Amino acid sequence: MAVVGIHGHGASHVRNVTRLPGAELVAVADPQGGGDLPAGVQVYAALDELLAGTEVDVVVICTPIQTHVPLAELAMRAGADVLLEKPPTASLDEFQQLTAVVGETGRALQVGFQAQASEATLTLAKLIADGEFGELRGISATGKWVRTARYFQRARWSGRRRLDGIDVVDGAVTNPLAHATAAALLLDGSTGVDDIRSIETELYRANPIESDDTSSVRITTSRGTPILIAVTLCATEHLEASVIVHGSKGRAVLTYQSDLIGTTKYGRADLLENLLAHRADPAVPLYVPLEATGGFTRVVEAVRTAPDPTVIPPDLIRWEGDGLDRRPILHDVEKWIDRASDELALFSEIRAPWVTPATRG
Repeated sequence: MAVVGIHGHGASHVRNVTRLPGAELVAVADPQGGGDLPAGVQVYAALDELLAGTEVDVVVICTPIQTHVPLAELAMRAGADVLLEKPPTASLDEFQQLTAVVGETGRALQVGFQAQASEATLTLAKLIADGEFGELRGISATGKWVRTARYFQRARWSGRRRLDGIDVVDGAVTNPLAHATAAALLLDGSTGVDDIRSIETELYRANPIESDDTSSVRITTSRGTPILIAVTLCATEHLEASVIVHGSKGRAVLTYQSDLIGTTKYGRADLLENLLAHRADPAVPLYVPLEATGGFTRVVEAVRTAPDPTVIPPDLIRWEGDGLDRRPILHDVEKWIDRASDELALFSEIRAPWVTPATRG
């Protein structure tokens, strides 16, 4: 096995590979060089050099969003199966390109939406399908997170919509809180490209970045379910994200980071172990094959093609910290996120204070 991108979150992939019985980490690729690696692991600056110098069966890719497609294609055309971090692509065109490569090569590609392998998510999806909550009024996802200047300065692509003329589509909806949207789509059984009827986006930012840090998005699925996403990286305190099911017979709250439905704890499968099991026996299905991220990619495409985020008025923001610890706190953002979630409404529809008359339509 090989890991591409071993610093930051990539370090967790290195640890995961080395713990697996029967798997050997033979090489890594990263332009920053190697880190704390087991003895004998070869270090390369780039994936093409790695593939030319080492034979590998599986490649784990944890690199900037805009590099996902070329690196995954390179690995699969070299005969390797791939675990690709989310979001898999920065556009719908890239998604279709990568889908074609999977078909041409016959290689397995698993996308790193860990919540899709959670028994909590899968159990709740079955309860919804079985009618346990009655008629489904909708699904909402909320994220009240904190990110400091350090987060946006960790890499050139962070907080960017485009970089050097290439789509990146970083932002609260598409990257840090992407799992919330993906989990909501899975609960509705609407994970495919053709499972989405429409998407409405409202993107805002308090930070001096290109991408959104506070947004509401409403997806209407082909089955007619409204899925309302309301998220921020400018909360007072960092809380776990939630996905809420609204039914005529009740509601349920999925805390996907902790694998909880309400207060009931569930287990979670490991996506890399699942990929290896699928390699050994193709009858074992992947938890997150590329086609199961088509609905999410439609959301990425909607964010990509939306107008640039609206700047939030400075009088609504309180700044805390200095230097790389500096961060904005958006006044009462938690209250407005909860209201958007309860009403399945966009920020403009509930007249959130940072919505200007121009963006209300």
